[in-house]
Amino acid sequence: MPKIVEIESFNNLKIEEEDDDDEEEEEPVTLGFVEKPKTSNLILRHYFPSKAGGVPAWLDPIDLPSEKSRVCGFCGDPLQFLIQVYASLDNKESTFHRTLFVFMCPSMACLLKDQHEQWKRKPEKQLRSVKVFRCQLPRSNPYYSSEPPRYDNSDKPSCAGAALCSWCGTWRGDKVCSSCKSTHYCSKMHQNMHWRSGHKQDCQRMSISLQSSDSKASNDGRTSKEIHKVASSALWPEFEIIIEDESDDTAASECDDLTSLISKEQIDDGIESIMDKFEGDDDKKGWASFYERIAKAPEQVLRYSRNAKAKPLWPMSSGRSSNADIPKCHYCDGPLCYEFQILPQLLFYFAVKNDQDSLDWATIVVYTCANSCEASICYKEEFAWVQISSSVSPS
Repeated sequence: MPKIVEIESFNNLKIEEEDDDDEEEEEPVTLGFVEKPKTSNLILRHYFPSKAGGVPAWLDPIDLPSEKSRVCGFCGDPLQFLIQVYASLDNKESTFHRTLFVFMCPSMACLLKDQHEQWKRKPEKQLRSVKVFRCQLPRSNPYYSSEPPRYDNSDKPSCAGAALCSWCGTWRGDKVCSSCKSTHYCSKMHQNMHWRSGHKQDCQRMSISLQSSDSKASNDGRTSKEIHKVASSALWPEFEIIIEDESDDTAASECDDLTSLISKEQIDDGIESIMDKFEGDDDKKGWASFYERIAKAPEQVLRYSRNAKAKPLWPMSSGRSSNADIPKCHYCDGPLCYEFQILPQLLFYFAVKNDQDSLDWATIVVYTCANSCEASICYKEEFAWVQISSSVSPS
């Protein structure tokens, strides 16, 4: 398995661009693999992790995305955390720390509707079920030390973050339970779900304890732990993302030695099930080419390259984006560039069922501002292009 690279961003691992005319497949790529974190500390925000599933480790812990931007554009439910990539840039002081966050609605019905929206060029108001946020900070900032972590249990963030939703642990908890006044929620929906799942009984006990001045101190300590524990059991499993440069031999040899989280047979069965969904010969040829490229490290869930010549590795010939499909930056009106893509292998690690209505994608491609521009808003929305297999594409 690729070794952990401490506070090493995806961008810093990429190979410098050469001046020759290499073919597209020769562009340097950094691969991401998932691994259960050895300790929970490694995925806390002050270690600047790349991770998948669970809850996000917000870079800016205070000015989180707004209520409007954190919901699915179709069903209106709060989006679920998918993945985050720590990708600092060394050409600007403002991007000393830089993380990209991807969220999506777990409903396949919403993802199918999303397909219509992403093909619309320059819509007045684009509805999406997949959203990407970019956050960046200079080295000197209010939240973290300017020195790198020491990994000796003395590392701590410089300040506390905003209160998060007690149900999902993801979004800012702007709403507070009117009874116990101790639990926070990002939405009425999550408050109702928490209430039905057991907070009704917990809330009564908490309210009684808070009324007792003698026991308030001890009960506050207990309550604090409960608040920070995520109540929802619907989140995707949490993994740390381990990074490694793609090469002819390195990724393959290291992956051969690992004790796999999923077996080779499971991967092969998944690949075959995806192949069965493709209807046209061009798509099957495209998938064969795609699988040939990833076969050296079949457990990869992410491919990263901010190289100017880099392009996504498309699993299919249909459903690809063109230059005209990619919008300009919402904030500086500059161009967006390809930065990374999420592969369907992540669905296996998330234990997503292979049912007709289950969440599915061929790849999710993320485009970000080429200038990594600055704006007054802390979490800037970027653009995701989702390619899904032709058999489930909307008509």
